[in-house]
Amino acid sequence: MNLTLDSKVIVQGVTEKMSTQIALMMKSYGTNVVAGISPGEGGQEWSGIPVFSLVEQAVAKVGIIDTTLIVVPAYRVLDASLEAIASGIKQIVIVTEGVPPLDMVQLLRKAEATETLIVGPNCAGIIVPDKLLLGTHPTQFYTPGPVGIISRSNTLTYEVAWELTKSRLGQSICVSIGCDPIVGSSFLQWLQILDEDDRTELIVLVGEVGGASEEIAASYISETIDKPVVAYIAGIYAPINQNYTHASSLISARNSRVKHNFHNQMKSKISAFKEFKIPVAKRPSEIPSLVKYSLEKKYV
Repeated sequence: MNLTLDSKVIVQGVTEKMSTQIALMMKSYGTNVVAGISPGEGGQEWSGIPVFSLVEQAVAKVGIIDTTLIVVPAYRVLDASLEAIASGIKQIVIVTEGVPPLDMVQLLRKAEATETLIVGPNCAGIIVPDKLLLGTHPTQFYTPGPVGIISRSNTLTYEVAWELTKSRLGQSICVSIGCDPIVGSSFLQWLQILDEDDRTELIVLVGEVGGASEEIAASYISETIDKPVVAYIAGIYAPINQNYTHASSLISARNSRVKHNFHNQMKSKISAFKEFKIPVAKRPSEIPSLVKYSLEKKYV
């Protein structure tokens, strides 16, 4: 991972209105956005950002690029990502939602073969408070400190960070891994990254109902992770018959013929963490007190 002030970042799809706004937000936060990519529009400047038609042209001009942020239509994400990988970029953040699952399967195979880290799709990306923004995190919620956050939910990442900030508990690295059915990186990968990160003293893991990633993470934490972890599982108080447009995991849980499956999943996830003595918050507002207790316990 290269998440420093010197990291060179490009934005693919930079001339689209939303992409431009994200690129400028990242630049204003201090991110070293060195170029934008927009096929057929190379040779111009877009809001002060040099534009190239191809990623390889940007690499030839500015040198090795660490990260690309992809904000293009869903059907173009695979091609944009493969182009970035072919140019040697090892960190890809995909903001776009609704990437076709088969495209993601193909992309993940290529990423594994080239040791490329994929974050997203449908994600807010990564933020290192007061240093680096790779995505769409509202920066006002974050402050520097020792707590890392890994989350399946974009908005819950912001909420948890704000709860910590209000309690004078800053954050080291915060990542939203994505909300689409198939995402690039897992809880396990980010647990390992934060466990090895010198700035991170404690990890907050934010999960959701659906799938088995939380149960797998709980076991992995007990076997592999040395730093304390606090967990929060979203959706415990959600109505069973409510329809949701976000979080496909919640939709699938509620479409089950057996209504109690939803609560059984919640109990399974919470029990998995409790089995390994990992504290579980009932609501985001409880996270700061559990973090403080775990940090105090760590240094006793």
